[in-house]
Amino acid sequence: MGLVGYYSRFIPNCAAIARPLTDLTKGGKPNVVEWGPAQEAAFSTLKKRLAVEPILRLPDPDRPYILRTDASDVGVGAERECLALVWAVHKFYIYLYGKEFLLETDHHPLVYINKTKVSNSRVMRWALALQPYRFVIKAIKGADNVGADFLSRCGV
Repeated sequence: MGLVGYYSRFIPNCAAIARPLTDLTKGGKPNVVEWGPAQEAAFSTLKKRLAVEPILRLPDPDRPYILRTDASDVGVGAERECLALVWAVHKFYIYLYGKEFLLETDHHPLVYINKTKVSNSRVMRWALALQPYRFVIKAIKGADNVGADFLSRCGV
């Protein structure tokens, strides 16, 4: 539901569709979830709406870009967080190269990657690989990093 909430502005009538699922978390409900046809239908509908067009569209080059990154044991720990950052920048280089963008991560030490001396040779190579890009790194709370967190844990 966290991922659905994050993308809810792209799903018409999202709250009404998700109601059978959100009702399961209301106070006074039993600890055991009662999954019925209404919940299954809501879950299936939301999955379909997240996966089909026209949910997302090409980025608008006139608006600022925000790239959020995360890493997990399943997806792409300290060094892993830096690798996720480098991977994401290279993945979206066609949009990011030559344009200043905001890079958001829930791993606070990465904020200083361009300002500190790095003794680890692998991290140093990654820092050098990021030099052609113009970006500002901002540390955010893990709870605010919903989309990147979800995608890193499902191995996408």
